[in-house]
Amino acid sequence: MEYIKLCQRLHHLYPKGESRAMVSMLLESWFGMSMADAMCGGLEKLSADNTARVEAAMARLEQGEPVQYVLGEACFCGHRFSVCPGVLIPRPETEQLCQIVSERIARCSSPSVLDVCTGSGCIAVSLALGTPRSTVEAWDISPDALRVAADNAVRLGAAVRVLCQDALCPPHHHCRWDAVVSNPPYICQSERKTMHTNVLNYEPELALFVSDHDPLVFYSSIGAYAIDALKPGGHLCFEVNALYAYDVAAMLEVMGYECPVVLDDIYGNNRFVCAEKKKGDC
Repeated sequence: MEYIKLCQRLHHLYPKGESRAMVSMLLESWFGMSMADAMCGGLEKLSADNTARVEAAMARLEQGEPVQYVLGEACFCGHRFSVCPGVLIPRPETEQLCQIVSERIARCSSPSVLDVCTGSGCIAVSLALGTPRSTVEAWDISPDALRVAADNAVRLGAAVRVLCQDALCPPHHHCRWDAVVSNPPYICQSERKTMHTNVLNYEPELALFVSDHDPLVFYSSIGAYAIDALKPGGHLCFEVNALYAYDVAAMLEVMGYECPVVLDDIYGNNRFVCAEKKKGDC
């Protein structure tokens, strides 16, 4: 078993750099083996059981299964989150959303934060761990997501209350949160043809797709909820489909939010929309 040959087995699906990154991630996570170690004979020192384990993982990767599902974990904001096929894999750009929210609530002595469509709980847990004296609640409708989010919160020691709640039928809350954050489903069905098969075949459709006829359905529902549920001056922060970023911002302005702004992600895409509730509105 040679490192280069393992990488070559994934070249039919991924660019060479991405193939190397996946194999390296596997070896580092399971055996603490660096790329240099692997290239200098580290794989030859593995036991027969561990060699078989690597081979089984490679067979899954060759079928297009995401490496995070093979490992059962994904790194996000410096923490290792458990993931499985029932929850969306956390993306690097979503780490920016956590940073944006953290900066906006930095002046709150005991901030209250709601994460809608929490998935693995990566946003809620990261905010709870990174924001002292915070109160964080996380909503989702998926049983898999609720289980994984709750498990991640307990395992990482984050005080997050995880609730089953449909984002499209939210309750009525009044002046409850300093921030509402959400990375809801936002990919239109018509965009399927542009997506990689490892996403389409493995990640949950419930967390990915919306109808082409109503691409802002989650943003309008969450925005309508938060205009009452936020405290005066509270913040609403979304991750969005770059195609509709300015539509989301315009919708929030019509709803009565102040200062809607579109922000780019690390790849230069219009990825986040943030706005504030008017001060004195409670």
